[in-house]
Amino acid sequence: MSQYRIEAGTGQHIGDRTEQQDRVALLAAPKAPGYMMAVLADGMGGKSGGALAAEQVIRSARQLFESFSPLTDSVDDMLRSIARDTHTIIKLSGLSAEKEPHSTMVALVLTPEKEAIWAHVGDSRLYRFDGPNFAEHTIDHSYVEQLVAEGRLTRAQAKEHKLSNLLVNALGSGNQEPYVTIGRHRGLRAGDHFLLCSDGLWHYFSDAELGAAIAMNSPRDGAEMLIRKVRERAAGTAADNCTFAIVKLTVPPAEEKNYTVKKMRRAV
Repeated sequence: MSQYRIEAGTGQHIGDRTEQQDRVALLAAPKAPGYMMAVLADGMGGKSGGALAAEQVIRSARQLFESFSPLTDSVDDMLRSIARDTHTIIKLSGLSAEKEPHSTMVALVLTPEKEAIWAHVGDSRLYRFDGPNFAEHTIDHSYVEQLVAEGRLTRAQAKEHKLSNLLVNALGSGNQEPYVTIGRHRGLRAGDHFLLCSDGLWHYFSDAELGAAIAMNSPRDGAEMLIRKVRERAAGTAADNCTFAIVKLTVPPAEEKNYTVKKMRRAV
């Protein structure tokens, strides 16, 4: 019997924008039983361009995961292919004449070998928690993170910096080919939790707040609470789209016994 059960859910709110340009999905792999993927994209580019760019991330992820086989493919290569294919299609499509559409991406794959593998491009994040305790999150491909790495800003200063949303790496960008950052965690067990989210969520919470909200609630209840808190904290501002996926590894229910024990009659 598996040592954990996967519980997952998604949440989304349009914020104060006129259009929802984020996309999120939970996917299964027909040729790879026991594998699951969560993928999220934050589209940008004006009008409907951003939404179409984000939609292409989900489409590429679904197509590649449906054909994925652990006998012939590697998860790392598949995640890189999602980013590469999406970038190429966005560039070739010419979705907007006024502003070049582009998108961020973050994707997580859980394997039956108790391994989590993730990839990201841009500033959509993956968080990993050990129970309610923060373990790590991806580092944004942003200008302010470069300043933090150079010691010119603290992380607290970076969060409120006026250029905090300026990306140095994105899908569809005309400046350079995107690079994909891969992360992994082995030895998955009950109590490991993951959060994939756009900046419309993580901007409003500390690491500790996110860990507590996810650990103490079901994915559905946690999603409702996080959206409610985002709306409260964003009051009076032009809040961005807010989108996320919660993936929790929980203790499986005890196996129910479907038999009864009766006293054996004495043989005659």
